[in-house]
Amino acid sequence: MQIAVIGHGDAVQAEREAAYVTGRLVAGQGAVLVCGGLGGVMEEACRGAREAGGRTVGILPGTDGGNPYLSITIRTGLGIARNALVVLSADAVIAIGGKYGTLSEIAMALRSGRPVFGIGTWDIDGVVPCSSPEDAVERAVHAAAKEQHQKKRT
Repeated sequence: MQIAVIGHGDAVQAEREAAYVTGRLVAGQGAVLVCGGLGGVMEEACRGAREAGGRTVGILPGTDGGNPYLSITIRTGLGIARNALVVLSADAVIAIGGKYGTLSEIAMALRSGRPVFGIGTWDIDGVVPCSSPEDAVERAVHAAAKEQHQKKRT
């Protein structure tokens, strides 16, 4: 199971804290955390996941860099087009805060049928608002497991 955690690179402290807890919880469920591989929400989610013994994948916009908590780094050179790879690699998406890049990822996820669960993010149709990281991860894991079960049946 792969869960994408998306959000802004210049996240505020509350978003960073939520991302850290979300990463720990994703890892605790045995899921792989997929993100854009940079700072802010992405870095804190990866830090939480790695500290909990999980695996993280960062799909970077450029050909260098990445946060220090990535297990796997994919350097694309695609700029913001890599946002599509992040959400299309996921079984479910958790959005924390975010700006226009996060909005584009949410739109791509919804357009492709991926469920999106939000913590303090864009209030748009299709995004399921969640009260906490625990709520978001529980819903995302349930949705991802359901999707994987359906894929196995077809």
